[in-house]
Amino acid sequence: MTEAPTLPDRLPASTYRLQMGPEFRFADAAATAPYLTALGVTDCYLSPILAAVEGSAHGYDICDHNRVNPALGGEEGFASFASELNARDMGLVLDFVPNHMGIDVEGNLWWRDVLENGPSSPYARYFDIDWNPVKSELRGKLLLPILADQYGVTLDNGELQIEFRQGAFSLRYGSQHLPLNPRELRILLRYNLDALKATLPEDDPDLNEFLSILFHFDHLPPYTDTDPAAMTERSREKEVAKRRLAQLAESSEPIRRHIESNVRRFNGAPGDPASFDLLHKLLEGQVYRLSSWRAAMHEINYRRFFDINALAGIRVEDPELFRAAHELLLRWIHAGAVTGVRLDHVDGLFDPAGYFCKLKQEFGRSVYLVVEKILAADEQLSPDWAVHGTTGYDFLNKLNAVFVDPGGQREFIKLYAKFTGNKRAFRDIVYSSQKLIITTSMASELKVLAAELNRISESNRHFRDFTLDSLQAALVEVVACFPVYRTYFNSEGYDEFDQQNVDLAVREALRRNPAMEPSAFEFIRQMLLPVRLSGLSDEEYQRRVRFAMKFQQYTGPVKAKGLEDTAFYRYGPLISLNEVGGDPSRFGAPPWSFHQANLERQQRWPASMLASSTHDAKRGEDARARINVLSEMPKMWREMISQWSRINASARTMLQGEPAPDRSDEYFFYQTLVGAWPAVLSAPDDEFVRRMRAYMSKATKEKKVHTSWINPSREYDLAVENFVERILVGARSRAFLKGFLPFQQRVARFGLVNSLAQLTLKLASPGVADFYQGAELWDFNLVDPDNRRPVDFCRRRQMLDELLPLVEGSVEPTAASGALSEMLESWPDGRIKQYITAVGLRLRQRNPELFVKGAYIPLEASGDRRDHVVALARAFGRNLVVAIVPRFPVRLAADGPWLPVGGALWGSTAVEIPEAWAGFEFRNMLTRETFLPETEVTARLPLAIALGSSPVALLTAAGEGILS
Repeated sequence: MTEAPTLPDRLPASTYRLQMGPEFRFADAAATAPYLTALGVTDCYLSPILAAVEGSAHGYDICDHNRVNPALGGEEGFASFASELNARDMGLVLDFVPNHMGIDVEGNLWWRDVLENGPSSPYARYFDIDWNPVKSELRGKLLLPILADQYGVTLDNGELQIEFRQGAFSLRYGSQHLPLNPRELRILLRYNLDALKATLPEDDPDLNEFLSILFHFDHLPPYTDTDPAAMTERSREKEVAKRRLAQLAESSEPIRRHIESNVRRFNGAPGDPASFDLLHKLLEGQVYRLSSWRAAMHEINYRRFFDINALAGIRVEDPELFRAAHELLLRWIHAGAVTGVRLDHVDGLFDPAGYFCKLKQEFGRSVYLVVEKILAADEQLSPDWAVHGTTGYDFLNKLNAVFVDPGGQREFIKLYAKFTGNKRAFRDIVYSSQKLIITTSMASELKVLAAELNRISESNRHFRDFTLDSLQAALVEVVACFPVYRTYFNSEGYDEFDQQNVDLAVREALRRNPAMEPSAFEFIRQMLLPVRLSGLSDEEYQRRVRFAMKFQQYTGPVKAKGLEDTAFYRYGPLISLNEVGGDPSRFGAPPWSFHQANLERQQRWPASMLASSTHDAKRGEDARARINVLSEMPKMWREMISQWSRINASARTMLQGEPAPDRSDEYFFYQTLVGAWPAVLSAPDDEFVRRMRAYMSKATKEKKVHTSWINPSREYDLAVENFVERILVGARSRAFLKGFLPFQQRVARFGLVNSLAQLTLKLASPGVADFYQGAELWDFNLVDPDNRRPVDFCRRRQMLDELLPLVEGSVEPTAASGALSEMLESWPDGRIKQYITAVGLRLRQRNPELFVKGAYIPLEASGDRRDHVVALARAFGRNLVVAIVPRFPVRLAADGPWLPVGGALWGSTAVEIPEAWAGFEFRNMLTRETFLPETEVTARLPLAIALGSSPVALLTAAGEGILS
């Protein structure tokens, strides 16, 4: 018998994600609480709220884990917001970032201390820094790639300047003020010292104090000395010396003039390169080595969040850092202000399982804990993790697949290949995309791994013949072929999942590279699955363990950047499949696949989140639902894009003999337009054009073919911008829009059916129903920052207030049915979606055990339209809920009405139910209508009644023997 899953002390029935930022603070969030309560939301779910880089729009660049972000309202604002939620008995789920920090030199005091004191800083152990990289010039130094140009050019331009203010030295670059190594200040202070001595008597007290301070600086331990006693001495004495110098400069004009004169001399004169020699010498003695931001691709020696130089990986596995980074969070947990935690980017952690276990121990009770974990198509969340589930991408993709018609796959692949000229298989595109990331933006991290692998090989005579180059080349191939985001080997060993995926990667790497030495791949395989062999010392074994675990931290970012942020923009027969955690080569799935996933979640992870839109999604749920409609109409889609492409030929720009945008980008854009077109927009306005321009700029740069973030092509970027403008608002836009708008509006109507169907299934599925801000109305947003635009909560509250009598069931069934029909007729205003959301959330709120512990029962349909139905039931005690939705609305409608409602459409099609339910009276919570099942042959719910006036149904019933 399967052991019942552990549930948290407080389990949300639903969560609602709010994106916090300078434009949406705690006071704004508190003002939304009454609306969320009325909507039926049980728990508020906030993006990160800890102190971040000044001006941060998202909060993931945390600089201080123990301070509330002042830009959001600070501690006082948070306390007021938490009090508002508590008064409403609402929980608070907080997004927490354990993998990395923003390294703003002013905001992150830990990082600033490392820049000043290097390995001798007490905080050096907090960051994942390789102080012994391959490049000898970087030994004991930290590469700091913050310069817009090369170091020598920047220096000679006078852009690096020493400043001496209020007795303290810093190095200014732009708006940044970097600390200087205190021990090396003696170079600047001693310069022209004889001239200073000549102006003052030998027994001058200020001069003697100055010489004493120089002696003090001379005898500070070097920053490379990591002996605990030396570290303590340096930490203490540098502050004493700096304080003495500040006091002396304040009180002694000759000393101050000497320092200021030297600062001017060291700062050089643009146009005279030799004048910067002194400054260069001083900078050579710093902990950090300044470089162009481009150098990070190959030489950076601190682990980053993906390839973002401004986000440094932290070693949360270190007990001291764990305590320091979680102090405030734990205080909130113990006080009950925070009732749940969403953990960001857990695949970046050194030992995720160990971290979750430690966190659970520190919580002291069962706190709702979900992880941002992207599961590959057939991957399961590890049962050993002390968490309650994922943030819901696995659900999103299973749900989305139900509404993609597999029958259109062959036509779409053929059409895509013909239109774009791209005939490559998706797996090959993923391989080349991941390899591109490995050898460009994340090459430096690979070098660190290869160097460590080479050291391991050199320490063992059986492996020492492998060269660094051969090992690095083999590592590139293994990572490029890795089938999942990462494995999870730790000090406890590895399991079948780890072994299978390492073996798959090695086999695929060998298949793609038959000319490479097989033994190098076998060596890597052994290092990624280390075992304690006889004759292997504990030191050697631990070194292998550490290498394997560091390797695992690398494959996740490569997979994310290569798959989601590159391949998804290079391959797009149907871009609704190109979603985080998705697989575009899997063209839809039957309902049983969705049911199977729900059954497994119910048994193993009943508290996992059910997401359909998120802040990281590639497109909003309703844009995705529209694009899914195209899968049902491949022939019409082919005709449309062929027509549009001919009309828009003159809108393209010729660059080096090739049209820009290329055919792949053009095809991608047409799908985007179909999905993102606002429901109430009859002609493009300035805002929509701006959004489309910005989105296509991002999409083409992520694609990394003609332009990229690292090497932007102004010509291609401009060509894409012009194309967007010309076909939407240019002189020839009328011809395009004349053909586009009728087709888009037809797709939009069928997309509405898909949208309401996926919403209804989400509301009834096992797990915690999660809603992204604003998505209770139509969500046609695109990837961030488009999906982080402000949400009009006042409008949503006004709309809900008008719907409340209907939501609360205080109107007669006839009136309710009529009101629902009216909402369907005026569907562009979004009320129909908000109404179903509110009804479903309140149903969950009233029956939490039904949706958490209740049995999950897949239901089959019978009749001519059975393939167009997805139905499920949830049962607990005497309570029963049945959800029934349509699928493939285009084929369902054929030549009939587009809305799948009424007996004429459904005929004799029915949902089969257990005989035990035959005598129950069912109520459709959306229309308030009641009816009895048919029982002539078997117990059935006829769709002519269940979907008689609504395209979807949420039915309730009550009685004894539901599960018998």
